[in-house]
Amino acid sequence: MELAYYSDYAVRLVNTEQPERGTDSLTSVEVVRELFGPAQQAARRATDSDVTRLRTVRARLRAVFEAADADDEVLAVDLLNALMMEFPVSPQISGHEYRDDNGRPDWHMHIADHAANATAGFTATACMGLAFHLTELGVDRLGLCEARPCRNVYLDTSTNRSRRYCSDRCATRANVAAYRARKRLESERSALTGRTADTTQDSTPATDR
Repeated sequence: MELAYYSDYAVRLVNTEQPERGTDSLTSVEVVRELFGPAQQAARRATDSDVTRLRTVRARLRAVFEAADADDEVLAVDLLNALMMEFPVSPQISGHEYRDDNGRPDWHMHIADHAANATAGFTATACMGLAFHLTELGVDRLGLCEARPCRNVYLDTSTNRSRRYCSDRCATRANVAAYRARKRLESERSALTGRTADTTQDSTPATDR
């Protein structure tokens, strides 16, 4: 499994909360287990205590994305480094469950889970993936959705670094809002032009008409 895959752990966790909307879906151990995705063995260790622990980690990970969005690369890296020091990883070579056409193991890097609890394991995995994404593609690839009040985080994997929204839904909503704003402005300008023309005509002396 490529290390870049793990960066999605960070995105999934941060996006369980939408601060500007006042919503938070990280409310139960079942939600915690869902965050692990296919890593069911690690998910089974989750307890109610991990809800509170992961909420704390979530705030710290969002701060990494916010620093990146504000073009503060040093702060983003410092915040992520602090998390990785607190939640270290144990990489190992794996491949026994994957075989190539000749039946040989498909060796790849894997993050071993020797953490004391589910939160520590999840956080170590998320931070390692995010660090790999950041160093390979750049800090500016960590983004905040521009479609307010969404502000979900995302990882920009576009070829021209052009992504601005967390989803097609938000992109469509933002484009529709921008279109309506332009039409409203055009309508206001047209009305203003019409009133100006009427005023000019009314002020013209009768002998000149």
